[in-house]
Amino acid sequence: MNSNNEAIVTVEAVAKHFKSGDTLVRAVDGVSVKLPKGKLIAIKGASGSGKTTLLNMIGALDKPSEGTIVVDGTRVSEMHGGEEVSYRRKKVGFVFQSYSLIPNLTALENVMLPMEITGVEPNGRKDRARLLLQRVRIDDGQQARRPTRLSGGEQQRVAIARALANDPPIILADEPTGNLDSKTSKRIVELLYSLTQEGKTVIVATHSADIAARADMVLEMTDGKVTDTSSFERPKR
Repeated sequence: MNSNNEAIVTVEAVAKHFKSGDTLVRAVDGVSVKLPKGKLIAIKGASGSGKTTLLNMIGALDKPSEGTIVVDGTRVSEMHGGEEVSYRRKKVGFVFQSYSLIPNLTALENVMLPMEITGVEPNGRKDRARLLLQRVRIDDGQQARRPTRLSGGEQQRVAIARALANDPPIILADEPTGNLDSKTSKRIVELLYSLTQEGKTVIVATHSADIAARADMVLEMTDGKVTDTSSFERPKR
């Protein structure tokens, strides 16, 4: 990967500390990194290494104790209240290990919901939701089902479609293949990678060797620090 790739995320001297009893836990400890636009980026590390905390701070689900985070020109670390809400609705889409779909809504309704919140008119959001679900290979019959009637892989594909609902430039995924078998995991990895072909930046906190093998950039985290950064030139397909 060329060093002149435009950074969409800049993390400067970021730390996240919290108290656990009398102990100060350094969940993220002085991380500085630039993440390139339009790439698949894997943040790897053992449980407790800080990868999910870093991902959550990039997504404005958590705030750093110290340092600065700039995402697509927005100083995320300095936002408050309504600014954070607007940022999460427009700039980032979230994909979680547990899928986090609303159980009493159909797959189609789950994908429509973010657009309803941002004020997309009803016909427009239904048409877009259908297209997004088709994009992730959820057919019309599956679109009418509630999450409990879908497999884990199908639920995760619905969650990815939902993350794309408001066309954010960045997708943040926390262990998106953690609950899936190896064959389904590989399909999800390929789906996430394919989003970069459309210009999306996909940042994944993961244990998965498959995701790391497909990534354009891999950050290794240990005890809250980035201990290694590797970048690769992947052939575009």
